[in-house]
Amino acid sequence: MIKHIVCFKLKNNSPEECEKAREVLLSMRGKVPQLRGIEVGVDFLHSERSYDIILETLLDDEAALESYQNDPYHCSVVKKHMHAVRESSIAVDYYAEP
Repeated sequence: MIKHIVCFKLKNNSPEECEKAREVLLSMRGKVPQLRGIEVGVDFLHSERSYDIILETLLDDEAALESYQNDPYHCSVVKKHMHAVRESSIAVDYYAEP
């Protein structure tokens, strides 16, 4: 299994914008077939080093990760929205225990 984790710092991190981003990310559930699991969290500390949103996805393997990265819904809806609202993002991909 592969875990793909992305942290987003939003241009506008108001509660409303964070919730909208959370909803957009979670909208992949049932629409992106490569996903075996998805979790989205919103930061509540708002410290200087905090990121606003975390996306954690679970995929079968590297081929599934590649396919996910190019999935039409992921690209046309989710990436489009997140690229428009993010100030910055960081990601990590690693092999996870099944």
